[in-house]
Amino acid sequence: MTSLRAKLVSAARGALSRGDLAGTQRHATALVANDAKDAEGHFLLGIAEAGSGRIRLALPHLQQAVALDAQGEYRAQLARLLIMLRQDGEAAAMLQAAEATPPSDALSRDTMGCVYARLGDHAAALPHFIEAVRLEPRNSEYLYNQAVTLNFLGRVDAADTALGTLIALEPGHARAHHLLASLRKQSPDTNHIDRLTSTHAQARDDRSKLLLGYALSKELEDVGRAQEALAQLCAVNKAYRQSLPYSFAQDAAAFDAMEAHWPQLAAAPASDAPQDSPIFVIGMPRTGTTLIDRILSSHPDVESAGELQAMPLAVKKASATRSPVILDPETIAAAAIRDAGAIGHDYLRIASHHRRDTSRRFTDKFPGNFHYVGFIARAFPQARIVCLRRHPMDTVLSNFRNLFAISSRYYDYSYDLLDIAAYYARFDRLMRFWHQALPGRVLDVRYEDLVADQEGQTSRLLAHCGLDWDEACLNFHTNSAPVSTPSAAQVRRPLYKDAVARWKQHEDVLAPVARFFERAGIALD
Repeated sequence: MTSLRAKLVSAARGALSRGDLAGTQRHATALVANDAKDAEGHFLLGIAEAGSGRIRLALPHLQQAVALDAQGEYRAQLARLLIMLRQDGEAAAMLQAAEATPPSDALSRDTMGCVYARLGDHAAALPHFIEAVRLEPRNSEYLYNQAVTLNFLGRVDAADTALGTLIALEPGHARAHHLLASLRKQSPDTNHIDRLTSTHAQARDDRSKLLLGYALSKELEDVGRAQEALAQLCAVNKAYRQSLPYSFAQDAAAFDAMEAHWPQLAAAPASDAPQDSPIFVIGMPRTGTTLIDRILSSHPDVESAGELQAMPLAVKKASATRSPVILDPETIAAAAIRDAGAIGHDYLRIASHHRRDTSRRFTDKFPGNFHYVGFIARAFPQARIVCLRRHPMDTVLSNFRNLFAISSRYYDYSYDLLDIAAYYARFDRLMRFWHQALPGRVLDVRYEDLVADQEGQTSRLLAHCGLDWDEACLNFHTNSAPVSTPSAAQVRRPLYKDAVARWKQHEDVLAPVARFFERAGIALD
C-alpha cells in the first residue's frame, strides 16, 4: 500500500467511524480517481452513498468492490443493500458466498445476521449475532439483535439473560425493556413494574416513551391490574397519536379501490397461472393468525414461510407505478388489468427465498393480504385462503394493546380506539365483498369457536386446506419452528381462554367503540 493510498484509506475509514459521510465520500473518491480498480475505494464510496439514502447509486460500487476483492466485509454490506432493494435471492446468494470466508469484524457479522433475519432464517442469523457480541460485548445493538433472535427461536431464558446484560449497560434502552416485558407473562412476585415506572418517567423522546409505556401496560395487565394497564396505554397512545398526520381516509381509499377495480381484475388475463396451492392466513392483526399458522405448520405436509410481503410486492411490480407506498389506489388500478398469472409466478419467486423445504406446501400469514384476496384468487386457482375473525370489540382492544412496527405507516390506525373501529368496520365490509365475489374461496374461522372447540375447528380448517387429519395440529404449542410475531409467547402455550371477551373488563372505556359499531350495523352479541 503506497503512502498516499494508506493515508486516504485511513482518512476515509476515520471519517466513516465518526459518521462523516461527506468526508468518507471525498476520500473514497480520491482513492478511485487514483486507481479505478481500488476495491476499498469502491466499497467506501458505496457505504457513503448508502448512508446518505442513495441505495441504487451505492449498489454498483459495492458490486465492483466484491468483484475486485471478494472479502467478507464487502459481501456482507452488499447483501444488506440487496435485501433493502428487495432482491432477496441475490442477497441470500451473497450471504452464502460470505460464509466461505466470514468477516472478522463485529459490524459485518451483525449485518449478516440482520440480512438472514430479513430472509426469515433466524437459525442462520443467530451465530452471527453471537459472534458480533463476542467481538464487541458492550455494543447494545448487537446484544439487542441477539436477544430478539433468541426469543424468535424459543430460547426465552437466554434472551432474558442477554436483555439483562443490555439493560445493565444501558438502563434507558427502551426497546430492550419492551422486549423483556413480552418474553413471558409476569407475576405479582416477578415483574419489572417498578423499574419500568421509573424508566418511563425519565424518558425524553416520544419513541422511548411509547415503547416503555407499552411495556409497563403489558406487565400491569399480567399481574391483574387491568384498569391501570389500559389507563397507561390510553395516555401513551393519545400522546403519540397527536404526533401522527394520520387520517382514516388514507386507508379507506385503498379499501375502496380494491372493490372498485375488482371487475377489471376479474376480467384480466391469468395466463399460465401457477397450480401451486399456498395457504394464505389473513385477517385483522392480533386476531389469531399466528395461532392458525402454527396449527397448519404443525402438519407434516406444511411449512410456515412467515409473514411475507411477496403478494404486495408482486402486485406493486406488476403495476409499474412509481408511488412511494406499496398499497395505494393508483397501484391497485394499474395492477388490476395486468396478467394475474405473471403476478402469481412473481409471488412464488419472492416467496421461494423464505422457504426451507420445497417438498411441502407453505403458509403465508401476512394478515394484510386480506386486501389482496382478489389478486390471490386470480393468481392461484388452487390457493386456500383462511380469514381469522374475532369479536369486534376484542379485535379493537387487541390492536390497541399491541405496538406494531413504529416506523411503518400502515399501522398508524392502531393508536386510537375509534380509528381502529373505523378500520375494522371497513375490513368487515371488504371481507363481505370478497365472500360475495368469490363464494367458497375464503374460510372464516372465529377465534372464539377455535377456543371452544379446538378439535372440531381444526378438522374444519384442515379440510378446507385439502389436508388430511393429523394429531400434531392439536399440539401446535410443541412446534419448534421460529416465531417472529408478537404472539411468540402465546403460541408456545396450549390453547387458552384468557383472551376471550377480554373487552368486557373495559366496557366503560370502550363504550364509544360500541356506539360506533352500533351505528355501523356491526353486531356485538
